[in-house]
Amino acid sequence: MKNLFVLAFILIQVSCQHQVSEKEDIAAIRNLLETQAKSWSNHDIEGFMEGYQKSDSIAYFGSGGMRYGYQAMLDGYKERYPTKAHTGTLAFTLHDISKISEDAYWVMGEYHLTREVGDANGTFMIVLKRINGEWKIIGDSSC
Repeated sequence: MKNLFVLAFILIQVSCQHQVSEKEDIAAIRNLLETQAKSWSNHDIEGFMEGYQKSDSIAYFGSGGMRYGYQAMLDGYKERYPTKAHTGTLAFTLHDISKISEDAYWVMGEYHLTREVGDANGTFMIVLKRINGEWKIIGDSSC
């Protein structure tokens, strides 16, 4: 009976630790997206891109079609959003953050751009992966 109690205690401890870890992951992902919104709203596209994995394999799918690679994404953003009037103020509405694996989540939500050149709103789904202890976006589909 004593062994059963010890086993139950250990299982409860492991279970609670896992829940805290997932909550911490979600908080870190939310923080990453808040930081991106602030950077974007300050017309700091390079700062916004810090949330993405710096890799040729990163994928972005938007109204302009498929784009691969960190540099191609950065160049595309700079081309389409050349001034503060174009980047405006970014806000996210997050609808779901779901765990895919120990080191990966997907996020579904809406983006809202308030801009001098006309507001823009849409939806997105991103995939994030923990890389060297940091959450980075490895896939993005926005429309």
